[in-house]
Amino acid sequence: MKIAIINGPNLNLLGQRETSVYGTQSFEEFFEALKTQFPAVEFHYVQSNIEGELIDAIQNVGFTHDGIVLNPGGYTHTSVAIGDAIAAVKAPVVEVHISNVHAREEFRRLSHVSGKAAGSIVGLGLKGYELAIRWLLSK
Repeated sequence: MKIAIINGPNLNLLGQRETSVYGTQSFEEFFEALKTQFPAVEFHYVQSNIEGELIDAIQNVGFTHDGIVLNPGGYTHTSVAIGDAIAAVKAPVVEVHISNVHAREEFRRLSHVSGKAAGSIVGLGLKGYELAIRWLLSK
């Protein structure tokens, strides 16, 4: 099974930024643990701070992979185009957010992604990625 993990802006700073919200582990460390935990999965990983690059990544894997785990970061609340990219591809997309976006600022409660995704996991920390992968494997 082929699963892509696509992370949006500022997620390259996990382990360094707002550790009280996002924890102290870098995504690279976590990603290595995921690969060990799911040896039968062929993972593809992309992180970008640029909206168009995230759209390109969704389109590039959306017809060749079995699923996408997407954390669009702040673009969740502003990017109609990322939502449109999700709707355009065949692979199911699971939206993941490390923090509980519904318990944060009001503007974070709007998602242009949720309505196009197969499902959303919010507020469970990095564990949300593991749960999304487990769900994709069950499909």
